[in-house]
Amino acid sequence: MNWIFPLSKGSGPLRPLTSLQEQRQRQIESLKTAHSNLAEIQKDVEYRIPFTINNTTISINILLPPQFPQEKPSVSVYPHIRHHLVDSHNGTMVTSPLITNFTMHSDLGKIIQSIMDEFWNNPPVLASGSSGFAFMYNKPSGIPPYPPQGFHFPAFPQQEASRPVAPAPMQIPGTDSMPAPPLGFNITRPVAPAYGLITDLPLPVPTADSLAGLNGYTYKMPEIPETFQELSELSTSQLKDMSDQEDVLLEHFVCLPQLKQVTSDKDELVKNIIEMSKNNLQLEPQLEGKRQEVLYKYEQITEMKSAFETKMQRQHELSESCSLSALQARLKVAAHQAEEESEDIAEDFLEGKIEIDDFLTNFMEKRTLCHCRRSKEEKLQQSINTHG
Repeated sequence: MNWIFPLSKGSGPLRPLTSLQEQRQRQIESLKTAHSNLAEIQKDVEYRIPFTINNTTISINILLPPQFPQEKPSVSVYPHIRHHLVDSHNGTMVTSPLITNFTMHSDLGKIIQSIMDEFWNNPPVLASGSSGFAFMYNKPSGIPPYPPQGFHFPAFPQQEASRPVAPAPMQIPGTDSMPAPPLGFNITRPVAPAYGLITDLPLPVPTADSLAGLNGYTYKMPEIPETFQELSELSTSQLKDMSDQEDVLLEHFVCLPQLKQVTSDKDELVKNIIEMSKNNLQLEPQLEGKRQEVLYKYEQITEMKSAFETKMQRQHELSESCSLSALQARLKVAAHQAEEESEDIAEDFLEGKIEIDDFLTNFMEKRTLCHCRRSKEEKLQQSINTHG
């Protein structure tokens, strides 16, 4: 039964980490350091990083094989997207050269950051039929659940169905020794179950310590003990039945207080979201009123801007017509016109068309006007020269 329920820390001294395990831990620490919102789905096996691009929430799933980092990690995304870094056939597996060429000396944290940067620079497009986390709380029919690769029971090596093993040692009350199994007593251990119930929990599922999730939401998973006290009270036959019968094992799993706490937290979160949505709907009339007010103000400012631009154009035209150079040109034209009129009066007098009294009056008037205009023109020219 140890393949299901690991022994407690007190069952013996911890084995030192191998070189491969140390390198694995270094890669995981690099991943955690580079991404503060990293969610640990299964310790040292599977991790998830949710992020949002263009109002679309995408999760990067990182699955570490048993021989990681000698073996390259498996990186996938959800929901299905179209992007040059993602396999075009399934729309989930990341086929970046950084992943395909992964070695023991690569930095997993920097590689994942490079993939996310590429997603930011070239946003992916949702594949047809994908809808993000539309089934966060209810698993719809016709849509496969979130990839359950990290929600299984611990990834133990494949077991042979007919391999005989001895029953797990049980502590006898009142004694300090562990009894040896009876001779000839064998137990047929079934293959480790390849499914779990955690796929029905809210997504994403942050674990370990408090982790910041979507929209700044922080959730702390219940503490998961390494051993379960309830199992020590069961007999060998009961443990064998639990190992052989999947229904019994799942029934015990469903009754775990940690799972009940997660489910309760999920229900409370759904309740809070519904209440917040109702409050938002109640504010909708006010928001619509403010929106209409903003639109009205926008129309007003548009009209005022148009009127202002028209008046500015008129002011510019008037300013140009009243400039010193324009006034000088007009005075020059007016002086020349008065001079021509005086010459016409003189020619009419010489031809005898007008009397001498009319000639003197009109001629002197036009010549005086001509000299006044020329004098003003000269003074204006001096002013222009003086003021540049």
